Formats: sequence, C-alpha cells, structure tokens
Amino acid sequence: MSTPAPEPDPFDPQNFPADLIAAQRQVADLYAALRAHQATLPWSREPHPGWQDETERGRERCGRPASPGWTPDEATEFDRLMEELRAATALVQCHTWWARCEREGIKGANMVAARQALKHAKGAVPEGAPLEQVDVRPAA
Repeated sequence: MSTPAPEPDPFDPQNFPADLIAAQRQVADLYAALRAHQATLPWSREPHPGWQDETERGRERCGRPASPGWTPDEATEFDRLMEELRAATALVQCHTWWARCEREGIKGANMVAARQALKHAKGAVPEGAPLEQVDVRPAA
C-alpha cells in the first residue's frame, strides 16, 4: 500500500521573496532620503517673493517668506532621488510576486492586504518604527 503524497502547504501571499523585501527596503530608504533632502530646501524651487498673511471674510491664508529658490546642486539631488524612488517603486509594484498571487487566487481586499503587509515586513523598512519623520533623521 502506498502512502499518499503530503498536502502542499497553502499559498501564503505574505511569504514575500527576499528580492521583493529588498526592493521595498530600497523604496523606504530612498523615501527617507528624499524627505530629509526636502527638509533642507527652500519652499519654492524657483526664486519667489513670497506673500503676506491674509484674512478675508474670516478665512485666513498663511503667508510665505521670500524664497531664494534651489541651487542647481539641490535641484539635481532632488531630481536624482525622485527618479531613483520612481524606479524602485516600479520594481515593487510590478514584481512577479503579485502576478503569482493573482494566479493563486489572491484578489481584491486580500491583494491590498498583502501589498500593505509588505510595507511592514521584517527587513522591508528601517527597524523600530514605521516610515515616518523618525526615519528621516537617521537618513539625513
């Protein structure tokens, strides 16, 4: 009498492959670096005279001081970080893991849950905190 083959483990959409976790970590690191760089920049990319605080019929509009604009080096660094972030995000969003999830029947809210879980997976984000201002300071 032969023994039946063991049942395969059910597919786990949150058992992410290592390269997908690494790609998500790169997104998190680039996002933190971009936010840290943005924190050092004047509010306007181009020189701008700013404007005064205004109150109109009980509605307030906060003013802005004059901005010297960004230097060419600041703009180049911002553009570089933004382009790298776009490319890394595309790697995560278009990874073959998501097609496999669909083939395995993961759709709708379950797919959204899996994609969200990646953002919190071990190794996918800086240790100790969700990706917020806390992560920007160490990247700076």
